[in-house]
This record gives sequence, structure tokens and C-alpha cells, in this order.
Amino acid sequence: MLERSIISEDVIDVFEAMGIKRPEVSILSEEFLNEVREMKQKNLAVEMLKKLLEGNIKAMEKRNLVKSEKFSEKLKKALNKYRNQAITNAEVIEELIRMAHEIKKMKEDEASLGLSEDEIAFYDALTADEIVKEFMEDKPLKLIAHELTLAIRKNITIDWSIRKSAQATMRKIIKRPLKKYDYPPGQALKAMQVVMRQAEKMCGYVYEQEDWYGNVAEDEGDFNID
Repeated sequence: MLERSIISEDVIDVFEAMGIKRPEVSILSEEFLNEVREMKQKNLAVEMLKKLLEGNIKAMEKRNLVKSEKFSEKLKKALNKYRNQAITNAEVIEELIRMAHEIKKMKEDEASLGLSEDEIAFYDALTADEIVKEFMEDKPLKLIAHELTLAIRKNITIDWSIRKSAQATMRKIIKRPLKKYDYPPGQALKAMQVVMRQAEKMCGYVYEQEDWYGNVAEDEGDFNID
């Protein structure tokens, strides 16, 4: 029964099979994490943490591209080390618990920014390259995120992600606040690429990456932030 529970997509089956009180998945409480840490069946503890983190990352992916990719990569690396026997059951459990703590702290930090979910997603897109914060303060970055959210919501059309003319318009919309608030020129192209991808998430349409990457690349030669 435990083997079937682990294979199942329904993480609650694992909890019921182990007789563990169902946790609030979105919170990953300290009480639950400590309970998992003390489990004798370490392989099952790993599977439960994996499923909980995957659930959090999947939910995150719908709204925030940068953070979902960051945590997805961290989870992948930790599990690869575990599967390659580079770390023990106990060690991977500690890595996954640290990741759960990071997700909790991330949510606390987001609440202190005073931005909407979409604004936070664009703020993260603008600061995906960490060096940006060395050149800019939080206030102008927040203003850019706010203006991007308003402008993209206003201009998103049902076919913008597949029409070159619509994509060109979207790139102009994104460039405008970057120039207005003196976004670092060296990081501007990368920021526009990430913002375009985040705008796709907002729009809710999925399209081939090479299509929009190719279109954005056309701007590389003439991207002038000055």
C-alpha cells in the first residue's frame, strides 16, 4: 500500500498510509517538518517532502516564473545527488527541509514588498540578474514592476504570443519603463526576455520558446536603453 501511495500523484495517500496528520501543504509548518525529520522510514520521508515541494513549486509556476524555476532547479539538484548516492537519506531530508524554509521566508518577504502577485512576478523578472540591485534601489524597481503590470494587462491580446507584430508592440511596452527609470543597459535585454516570458504566464498561453526567443533576438542588435 505504501509503494502504491508513493507512486500516486495524490500526496495525501502517503500521509494516510503513514498515520501522519494531514499538514497544510501551502504552509509547510515547523511541526510537520520536524515530524518528518524524526520518521524512521527515511525513504518515505524523502518522498513526502519531494511531493510537497513539487506541489508548492507547481502552484508557484502559475504566477512567478523566476522563483518557480529557481526552486525547481534546487529540488532537481538535491534529488539527483540523492539518487546518485552522493548524499544519504538523512542529508537529503535536511536539504529539502531547508528548501521548505526558503519557500516560507520567500512568502514572508513578498508580503513585505507591498506589491500584488503580478507586480512581484515582474519585480523578480527585473532582478533575475542579481547584479541589478547593485545599480538600482527598490523603489524604481517597484515602479517599473507596477507600470509593467498595468501596461501588459492593458495590452495583452489573445494572439500576442504568436504574432510578430504583437510581440514587437509588447517589447516596446517593456522597454518604455526600463528606459524611464534608467534600468542598467547591460542587463536590459535579459530583463526584457524574462519579462516577456512572465507576460506569457500572465496571458495564460504557451508557445514554442524558440519562436519568441528568435523574435527577441532580433532586438539584440538595436537594443538601446539610453
